[in-house]
Amino acid sequence: MKRTSFEDMNCSVAHCLEVIGEWWTPLIVRDLLMGVSRFDELHARLGISRNVLTERLNRLVEMGVIEKVAYQQRPERFDYRLTEKGGDLWHVITAMREWGDRWEAPDGPPLQLLHRSCGQPVSLTLTCPECGDVEERRELRLTEGPGRGGAVLPVRIVHSD
Repeated sequence: MKRTSFEDMNCSVAHCLEVIGEWWTPLIVRDLLMGVSRFDELHARLGISRNVLTERLNRLVEMGVIEKVAYQQRPERFDYRLTEKGGDLWHVITAMREWGDRWEAPDGPPLQLLHRSCGQPVSLTLTCPECGDVEERRELRLTEGPGRGGAVLPVRIVHSD
């Protein structure tokens, strides 16, 4: 089934989904972030079919998220390494993990992200670069950015509290 493309939508979330929105792609990126870099390792860890894994890896190379680096000539084999663009998906994958830990892990988080120097769990936070305050959603507002152009949609943050 051909999925809808978000390519023409002027929305950064839609553009992110255009890159990582396929079913297996966030899990492939997760494993690459954890240091798994070879096709057979990815295949074994994910239980994904070889043809789907090949398709997803090729798409990530095409989108500039990963690069293929040969480590063997005969037969030709590759490591898959995140580019700078791919490494920046760490924040996206971490946000997804934190959401899953909070709402879909009744026995607690399967993995914890710990600060190396003190050993304590860490989490993503929004911090104001000017004053350093950690921001809550209710303290934020959206405004039009320089790339907005075209049709303007009403913008507001909906609070659940």
